[in-house]
Amino acid sequence: MQKIPKQEYTAEFKEQAVKRIKDGKSVSAVAKEMGLVEQTLRNWVKAFDVGTLNGAGAAKVTPEAMDLSRLRAENARLKREVDILKKRDGVLRAGCAVKYAWIAAHRDGLALNELCAVLDVSVGGYRAWQGGGIPDRQGLTDAQVLAQVLALIRSIHAELKGAYGSPRMVHELRARGFSASKTRVERLMREHGIRGRHKRRYKATTDSKHGLPVVENLLARDFSPSGPNQVWSADITYLWTDEGWLYLAIVPDLFNREVVGWSLKPRMTAELVTDALTMGWFRRKPAPGLIHHSDRGSQYASHAFQATLAQYGMVCSMSRKGNCRDNAPTESWFNSFKNERVFGERFATRDAMKATAFEYIEVFYNRKRLHSTLGYTSPMQFPKDWIDTREEEKQVA
Repeated sequence: MQKIPKQEYTAEFKEQAVKRIKDGKSVSAVAKEMGLVEQTLRNWVKAFDVGTLNGAGAAKVTPEAMDLSRLRAENARLKREVDILKKRDGVLRAGCAVKYAWIAAHRDGLALNELCAVLDVSVGGYRAWQGGGIPDRQGLTDAQVLAQVLALIRSIHAELKGAYGSPRMVHELRARGFSASKTRVERLMREHGIRGRHKRRYKATTDSKHGLPVVENLLARDFSPSGPNQVWSADITYLWTDEGWLYLAIVPDLFNREVVGWSLKPRMTAELVTDALTMGWFRRKPAPGLIHHSDRGSQYASHAFQATLAQYGMVCSMSRKGNCRDNAPTESWFNSFKNERVFGERFATRDAMKATAFEYIEVFYNRKRLHSTLGYTSPMQFPKDWIDTREEEKQVA
């Protein structure tokens, strides 16, 4: 087999990571979000500033443009700080545990001492809570406890942009060290009009009317592989902006539902899906034999994409014609993304949509979103728990 060349992060990934820094977030915060080394991000920022982030031939940036970029970043940082402080009102009247949880949810890009000062709590108290402190409810009336729970629900609802209904909200509260019953959370959310975004029907967009070769469905709707890097799925969706369509291709690992690769482009080509696959391969370096499952779209059946699969030693599997349920987990992911971030919003530019998709995939979904199929853990936490369980079983044996 031909030797696989060294790969790099895709242009979209690097550009969106740098953009988050230019929009006012600190390098350390973005590095933590992305799971990157801080120096790598700093190198990307330097390359971006001189116009060489994605190739030495890129246009140079003038000193005036660099100064303007820094001013915009500072303005964005100040605006972000003001926006966050505007949300504090309901938390100011809450107990320390709720304040600590609110600070933990809003720390990125802001100084811990400033946040603690605004909410009138100590940095030491916050760090103690982070280390596993239990919320103190002694001496509180039931009404005060309810007020604490409601304030935290509202904070989480705003932080996660309405992504969670009551089942996930219960697990999120418990994960943050605040016990709450399912009945109480459901009642509080209902009485105060706090709702998760509603699901909409998924519309199939695959065009399989082409003369390219297709292969059989090896997956056969077995969406629960026994370990990572055994089965990846893939699909494309349409995203509308005022500048026109944008196309998002993703590659989730069905073991933990993590999106290991993705790509965003204004045209739906073989390059779109190949770039998503390349990102996944670079991140995971799976052994030969991995099953890659997709629909029969021309992008996946193309010679370029099939050659890339062969280069990476992957085995191709395709859904049956017109049967979207053969790739249900990936289509479900698109449904969640659109409900939780896209529907009800207007995107003036493709760049705005790219930033939203990047934040959802790399910051929220992979690292934070509680997945019901995974026992209400995040996609990146699930394999860590799986490894720990296997180690414990070995020790017992």
